[in-house]
Amino acid sequence: MTDATALLLLPRLRVQNANAISGPLTWGFPSPTAFTGFVHALERHFADQLERGFRGVGIVCHGFEPQVFRPPGKRTQVFRLTRNPVGKDGSTQALVEEGRAHLEVSLVIAVRDYFSIRKGERLAEAVMAAVSSMRIAGGSVLPQRPGKRFTARWVPLSEDLASQREEFRKFRRQLLPGFALVQREDRLAQHLDELRETRPTATALDALLDLTRLNYEPDQPNPDKPGEPQWGIRRTAGWLAPVPVGYAALTPLQVPGTVRNARDDSTPFRFVESLYSLGEWVGPHRLNRVDQLLWHTDSDPEQGLYRCINHYVALESTAESIA
Repeated sequence: MTDATALLLLPRLRVQNANAISGPLTWGFPSPTAFTGFVHALERHFADQLERGFRGVGIVCHGFEPQVFRPPGKRTQVFRLTRNPVGKDGSTQALVEEGRAHLEVSLVIAVRDYFSIRKGERLAEAVMAAVSSMRIAGGSVLPQRPGKRFTARWVPLSEDLASQREEFRKFRRQLLPGFALVQREDRLAQHLDELRETRPTATALDALLDLTRLNYEPDQPNPDKPGEPQWGIRRTAGWLAPVPVGYAALTPLQVPGTVRNARDDSTPFRFVESLYSLGEWVGPHRLNRVDQLLWHTDSDPEQGLYRCINHYVALESTAESIA
């Protein structure tokens, strides 16, 4: 059972020119770290009204429009890039490749502080007003459309699990139509074990690529020519996607101020590399508990891990047994 006392829904946020390149290997929907960072910025903005703060954020996508096009005669897509302004001497500047996307998302923020319904609704209005001047994943938030459907909502939660489940069952209807992003490390570990039965040297990266790419294989029966295989795309259960979830350390922590050109001279510094995991887009109506939806920040400096985690897998069996 979550320790949140209420849910704060920011519905149907339209974000323009969000960052579509969240890691060195993939492009597409922004990383969960972009949304947890956004919620952290909100938490700091309202620090004078919060004591315990926010607990996590749920990410539901309603629309995604990458800014790409396919050149004539090509099979691959390229980003629509903008030319930087000319320099002082009139020469053109270098063209820096930036991937952008327009998206429409709903964010579900778990709040740990107790507020009355009236105060909670006022907080929701203030948060929505603040969001309009902020950025999400580097993109600009467009003005919110009029109507109750696009108004921030404050949803109190009961203390017992049974009541929370019933409240969330009604609440999740407000997230449709859309798809919620959850973490599926169990599918990644299972597929890695399957690959190692035939390829003992297979790595987690091999399993991630094998699960998320289109695999064209002769694995289907050919009705016209019995005994001969027919080529087809291997089908997987669920809408799976590689997800950048944070960073892993490459070096020990460096003493503040010893690394040249660091942004902050008062904070320890270390070099890192991107961490990837396996994500799945699921319908919100398939979730049984609010904790299955939420993404949280998690850091372990001793192990050198700075990442976002989601407890969908750990809570799935528990939710099914209670249902």
